[in-house]
Amino acid sequence: MPKIWENTEIIDENGKKFEAIAPLIISASRATDIPAFYSKWFFDRLFKGYTKWINPFNKKNVQYISFEKVRIIVFWSKNPKPIIPYLKILDEKGINYYFQYTLNDYEDEKFEIGLPSLKERIKTFQALSKLIGKEKVIWRFDPLILTDSLNVENLLIKVSKIAQDLLLYTNKLVFSFVDIAIYKKVINNMIEKAPQIFNKDNILKSEFSYEQKIQFAKGIQNLQKDWKKINPNFTIATCAEDIDLKEYGIFHNKCIDDLLMVKLFNNNEYLMDFLGYELPEKLPYISKKELKDKGQRKNCNCIVSKDIGAYNTCLYKCIYCYANSKKNIKNNI
Repeated sequence: MPKIWENTEIIDENGKKFEAIAPLIISASRATDIPAFYSKWFFDRLFKGYTKWINPFNKKNVQYISFEKVRIIVFWSKNPKPIIPYLKILDEKGINYYFQYTLNDYEDEKFEIGLPSLKERIKTFQALSKLIGKEKVIWRFDPLILTDSLNVENLLIKVSKIAQDLLLYTNKLVFSFVDIAIYKKVINNMIEKAPQIFNKDNILKSEFSYEQKIQFAKGIQNLQKDWKKINPNFTIATCAEDIDLKEYGIFHNKCIDDLLMVKLFNNNEYLMDFLGYELPEKLPYISKKELKDKGQRKNCNCIVSKDIGAYNTCLYKCIYCYANSKKNIKNNI
């Protein structure tokens, strides 16, 4: 992969110099829930001007990351309430941001037992949207999971009920179908943490067949007809899915999204130059660069960013999580 970010030099708290990269786009984080658990840590590192990232695969390679040139932060969270008081710091620094907010309803199934109640998470979503604008808060129902008692129709009902509270507070729903067959540790976690629901004989039935994916897409398309009456700008997309659902009004998403950045933050010339956009008087915006993040899954459409955070540090311990694989989860990153 060609070089993406500029190199710079940082000096740590002990006065030691290190070479670092200086990314423009930070992802915080695919590896853990920084807004929920590590907001104080994040802003402490922001004020210090750098953080470091340890390669999760070999546990040895250390990369220093400078915040010197950062222009946008994409936050991923299931409960961003703790970070809300800090956001004014980013505003003061002129750093742009938006949120990927996962808001599922698995309360009855107890798949996310560490989370605040659904009611409280909806209130947080609404409060965040009012504060920063609904285009900067993207709703994710991720992942969609089937069980012997939770079928496609039940999931559509769950999504529809949440939508009633969110349609005026976001312009997009992103969903994905659970992938467990390729993650042995996820299979083990689900069987161990929810033995009353999952076992070795039924665990793979949690994944959607092609027919079930189409059934869900048709159901969402029908719901969208009413949703558009409430919010004409509301759109639906999938995350890192290979199936093409555009005939049902469902498109492939970019979670790290250059088009959204251009739409919301086009006054930042440095960012626009990096993204390769020469802004016309009107749409469409067309980039001159190929920015797809080749380090992500094959069907991920995200553009390049630098993800920070660490695996095995999210304290929610959702049963389907691929980022936690150890029983002893660390309370630090």
